[in-house]
Amino acid sequence: MKRKANAYVALTKPRVIELLLVSTLPTMIFAERGFPSVWLMISTLVGGAMAAGASGAFNCYIDRDMDKLMKRTKGRPLVTGDLTPREALVFSWVLAIASLVVLWVGTNPLTTVLGLAAILLYVVFYTLILKRRTAQNIVWGGIAGCMPVLIAWAAVTNTIEWPAIILFLVIFLWTPPHYWPLSMKYADDYNAASVPMLGAIANARRVSVQVVLYAWATVVCSMLLVPLGSAGIVYTAIAGGAGIWFVYESHVLYREAQSDHKPAEINRKAMKVFHISITYLSIVFLALAIDPFVGSPLFG
Repeated sequence: MKRKANAYVALTKPRVIELLLVSTLPTMIFAERGFPSVWLMISTLVGGAMAAGASGAFNCYIDRDMDKLMKRTKGRPLVTGDLTPREALVFSWVLAIASLVVLWVGTNPLTTVLGLAAILLYVVFYTLILKRRTAQNIVWGGIAGCMPVLIAWAAVTNTIEWPAIILFLVIFLWTPPHYWPLSMKYADDYNAASVPMLGAIANARRVSVQVVLYAWATVVCSMLLVPLGSAGIVYTAIAGGAGIWFVYESHVLYREAQSDHKPAEINRKAMKVFHISITYLSIVFLALAIDPFVGSPLFG
């Protein structure tokens, strides 16, 4: 039973859920300019985590044919046989419906609709339509990963405002320079499964250029929160400093790729950018959570 329980947990891709929750709670705090009610925070976090988990479970069910061809995913429960496809599908549906019930009861209709949209974007738009057909799959499919900030903002304000849109765009622009370095490292996996990830089908020079451009765009967009989103000195200083670090490491990857260094060295730099991108996003949202409690907005 323990093995089966662990398999259901693995089906939800808990590490992805952790990253999504990192953006949810700080956004709620920033929208409230303080701490929202405990009930609202719990409902939003639990409902959002369940929606993300359901999306991951549907993804594992749909992609089980390619997962068995990739070393990176060979330990997933549908590949190992710890779960049957039927068990995974039933679990996915139950978790998806339960997530919408939690959001409906604990937040408001707008938040629930956004939660449903997040599931559909990841399962249908990304997994079923884009992933196997275009190298831009992670760009547009990444919209699903941007939804938690809209969900969080709507849960607090029952509307969508400019700060939420800016945060949405930050994650949208951040997704390619976060994921493409990973796909460089696991290019053989994606090619074996015929998944056209840019890092797998393009050379390192081209991918590194895209990583740099998107990293710059991410950082510039994050700073728009200062004049347009009522961010203060804490957010400005911390997000700006983290952004300089992220862009610098992206340029290091670019120099390695343009110098035609050995693939192993380039992949090492690529994975460094991948891990740094996670730290960068975590720092930005940590600053977002602290900002309302220190000082006042720099603009208005």
